[in-house]
Amino acid sequence: MAKTKKYWILLPVVLILGIIAGILLASSLGFFSQTTTQEESKTPSKLLDESNIHEMMTHISHVFEEASAKASLSVVSIFAEQVVQPQKSFGLPDDALRDFFGDDFLRRFFGMPPQSEKKRTVRSLGSGVILSEDGYILTNNHVVARAEKLAVVTRDEKTYQAEVIGTDPETDIAVIKIKAKNLPAASLGNSDEVNVGQWVIAVGNPFHLMRTVTAGIISAKGRSSVGLADYEDFIQTDASINPGNSGGALADLHGNVIGINTAITSPSGGNIGIGFAIPINMAVHVMDELISKGKVIRGYIGLFLQDIDETLAKALNMKRAEGVLVADVVRDGPAVRAGIKRGDVITEFHGKKIEGGTQLRNIVAMTKPKTPVKIILLRNGQKMEVTVILGERPKQKGSETPQERQ
Repeated sequence: MAKTKKYWILLPVVLILGIIAGILLASSLGFFSQTTTQEESKTPSKLLDESNIHEMMTHISHVFEEASAKASLSVVSIFAEQVVQPQKSFGLPDDALRDFFGDDFLRRFFGMPPQSEKKRTVRSLGSGVILSEDGYILTNNHVVARAEKLAVVTRDEKTYQAEVIGTDPETDIAVIKIKAKNLPAASLGNSDEVNVGQWVIAVGNPFHLMRTVTAGIISAKGRSSVGLADYEDFIQTDASINPGNSGGALADLHGNVIGINTAITSPSGGNIGIGFAIPINMAVHVMDELISKGKVIRGYIGLFLQDIDETLAKALNMKRAEGVLVADVVRDGPAVRAGIKRGDVITEFHGKKIEGGTQLRNIVAMTKPKTPVKIILLRNGQKMEVTVILGERPKQKGSETPQERQ
């Protein structure tokens, strides 16, 4: 009985020691600190209040305002004028129909203009970007094609007559010039470094709404097979682009031009969030060629190319889909002379990793003829390096396209 009483006396001491040990253990495991952190996170001092949110949104707004002001300075309006001849009605000469029916009958029942109105003047509006203080302007070929008169209106409402310096339908780029000095030349970005999801603004003259700025993001890079030009490497954007925006600027949030707005995909003719811009690096390369040589001289390697998908990669015993397959080689071309064969897989060109045929075609085209280029390729699973001296791209023959031969 005495021993039992002694144990009952020790029991409170044991309980107290157990509680203390439990508290220390819980503290070391972070239970209390986690609870404290959660409670602290709920306090108003840790939350963004309305003034902070307003300040943040105001700052974002200022970024767009400054970018718009900077990019807009170099964007101009281009008015193109062309005299066109109406098509012959019913496939017959107008004069024969007029002799038989008379002008009044044709006008009333067929809407044909009288003989004195055979020719009519068509005016269109596009955009352009000033790239030099002395008046060189970059725009789209389709903005100035077949135009007999060109007028340029700058940001300060001054009007100038313009002349076409050169055009390149294969990229839909044109260069025009006005006689002026101290113009606000655009600040250029690096289109190779833009990212999908990046905020951008588009500046132009959609539907004759002069100097319109819209905003969006870069939706995709390297878009090809769009059917707008022979050489395509478009930046896709959901910034609103409409008729009249062609030739205008696609700029980043620093106001630097990264592309020349070119076209949209739309079943209705209006913006649905799918617009395309020519990367500024490509556009400037074409512009320099047109100014210095009057035409674009493109590199040539003499290959027929095929993109590699997972199925083809498996058939070629490749670990993954990479590079581009040499489907065939052009006899006596630069590639043959360098030892490239049908069935080779090109993975690197001039230090750049190759991901597809369109990319390689564009890189080759922008490389000067007679340039020695190192190419990394796979042949029967073995890595090889060859050096190719590029030639000059010949004129297309028949139905052959740049996509078929490069």
